[in-house]
Amino acid sequence: MNTTSSHTVSTHSQPALVGWTSDPSGRGTISLITTCLTTIFLCTWVVIHPRVYQNQVYATLHKFALFFKAIIAPEFIAVEGLQEWAQCRRMEADCARFSKGEFKSIHAFYISMLALRYHTPKGDRVIWPNQYTWLLEQDLIDWESHGSWGLLDDDIRDKSKSDGFAKLAALVQVSWFVTQCVARGIHHLPLSQLEAMTLGYIPLFIVTYFFWWEKPKDIRSPSIVELPAMSLEQRERFESMAVSDKFDNEGSKVQMTYWNTWYLTPRVFEKEEEDRQLQCARELASRPNGDTEQRAWGGPHSRDVSTSEESLLKVEDQQVQIRKQVVVAHWDPQLYRSKIWPLTCLFGISFGALHLACWNTVFPTLVESWLWRASALISMLSMLVFMHFEKVVFRWGGPLTLISLASPALYIISRILMMGEVFAALRAEEPAIYETFNFSDSWLRRS
Repeated sequence: MNTTSSHTVSTHSQPALVGWTSDPSGRGTISLITTCLTTIFLCTWVVIHPRVYQNQVYATLHKFALFFKAIIAPEFIAVEGLQEWAQCRRMEADCARFSKGEFKSIHAFYISMLALRYHTPKGDRVIWPNQYTWLLEQDLIDWESHGSWGLLDDDIRDKSKSDGFAKLAALVQVSWFVTQCVARGIHHLPLSQLEAMTLGYIPLFIVTYFFWWEKPKDIRSPSIVELPAMSLEQRERFESMAVSDKFDNEGSKVQMTYWNTWYLTPRVFEKEEEDRQLQCARELASRPNGDTEQRAWGGPHSRDVSTSEESLLKVEDQQVQIRKQVVVAHWDPQLYRSKIWPLTCLFGISFGALHLACWNTVFPTLVESWLWRASALISMLSMLVFMHFEKVVFRWGGPLTLISLASPALYIISRILMMGEVFAALRAEEPAIYETFNFSDSWLRRS
């Protein structure tokens, strides 16, 4: 094995470590880095399914934002995929009754990724999944005309830019990488820290791709339709069901911002939760407090009016607060309260757990070794705590707020530390990291 430099650590337990290793034939530092980074890039880029943007700049920025999130926190992308899949399954079940069972998951994904919009005098607005379901329920649209709404299966698949070659390349690269890692384990050869981190991405991306299997990819042009004729009451009801106005295309300030490309697509359950909170506030405001106070104090009838006005102002104030609150995370309530959520939490900590495969790996210094172990454990624990909260809002609500906000911060810090360590460790690795084996010789010996 050829080395251009070496680094010896004078401890009783560690062997002489090696630095940069050339690879004219076999395994070297460059081939190690390029193999791992290629595997991570292919997995990440193929699995990303961004929402629809007509603006090319916004579409590109949104895809890179998802790419960055997938690199830093692949668990979040996996859980996001699960939540979107669950929403689409519910939408498919709701719409199947009005479409003779022809409404499928591909239609639900297409609508959920904001690809269906309607004309307005200022531009166009998103038709959200709950709005489309409501239109079917109210017989305002007929499934038989779904082709004119751009919902034909073939039209959606034609728009989807799913690259079969990229998928095949990712599959081949991942299969070869996993085979190499397993073979090294069989031959009792250690993995580098970078390889252990790369292995951690693979199961998460496989699961995410499973959830998004039917989801179209890289669609640039949405289907823009004309809404059917509706009464004033129906129109108000339809517009009140909109999950968000940030993704409409009417030129408002809240829509024309690059920050929107960073946000995850809002889900219908977030709107349902907001409506539930407002309904509770209205019910509290409508309680006959004024009558009670009249009997207690003998006050005039005008007190009823002032109490009602105060209650109404409180409801309006709460509505403004809900709209302005910064939501860090909001898990799907049906998933969160289901029996599979504990399993989802365990899956959420799998990324950090797979890093523990390098628990006994030799690091350049003892401090780095324990920093790696601590970071892996902290990433697991912080993710587990973070997923314990159904909704995390950036607003003080007591000591639990501090815990809910600190957990994702600790996770991000631990992830950055681990990512830094995998590259820093390459300056002084075990010599066995660069040892190779021969598949054919191994196979002949076993035969």
